[in-house]
Amino acid sequence: MALDLPPDPHFFVLEADVWGPHDTQFNKTEPVNRGDAPHCPRCGEAIGMLTWRPEYRVELELYGQGLGDFAEGPGYEVLISERMANAVRTEGLTGLLGFHAVEVVRMRRKRKGPKPGAVPRYFAATACFGHGAIDDVRSLVRRDEPVTCPECRNPGRDTIHGFVLEPGTWQGEDVFRPRGLQGRLLVSERFIQFVRRHGFTNMKLIPTREYILDPEHKGPPAGSPSSLI
Repeated sequence: MALDLPPDPHFFVLEADVWGPHDTQFNKTEPVNRGDAPHCPRCGEAIGMLTWRPEYRVELELYGQGLGDFAEGPGYEVLISERMANAVRTEGLTGLLGFHAVEVVRMRRKRKGPKPGAVPRYFAATACFGHGAIDDVRSLVRRDEPVTCPECRNPGRDTIHGFVLEPGTWQGEDVFRPRGLQGRLLVSERFIQFVRRHGFTNMKLIPTREYILDPEHKGPPAGSPSSLI
């Protein structure tokens, strides 16, 4: 049965809200059991970092005033709170995988603030590699090197000054890593509504058309339009 997808969907880059009121980060605690990195099914090249396998043990770092529902750390895995994990399951949001219970072996406060209450239960999750692909023609991007594989579309981008997905490539996932930009988490409009409705914390949600990645301040690609098509 075909998915009933919106004709012109909008997407958002999901990042932790660094310097926000619930700024929470994590580090994996040794010994860390690592598995193979994911690979492109067509060209065989790695498209992600080494995976994380049991046991899932972490040290939380609290920079904000209170612990968040979402946390980033090394690797492609993220932590989500138990209340967020339950809501994802109950409401049927798609794209997050794993939901492995995490043991918090230590919590460090990294900036001044009130002593946090009980540490919530966290789960380790990963986002699926989606079929949605970056549209190079309609996006303001500059590549490191020419694309050699039409499936994974690696390597990545040197600079980004806003991007969109190719029409018809997204298959309805609410959280996913797009083809051609696997290092970023994208979320759907439904995910945005989900976060707002529940008040989940420590998430920055940036419209892809406004997303900028330009560490060397090179600016948009030469000859590019002033706005996205």
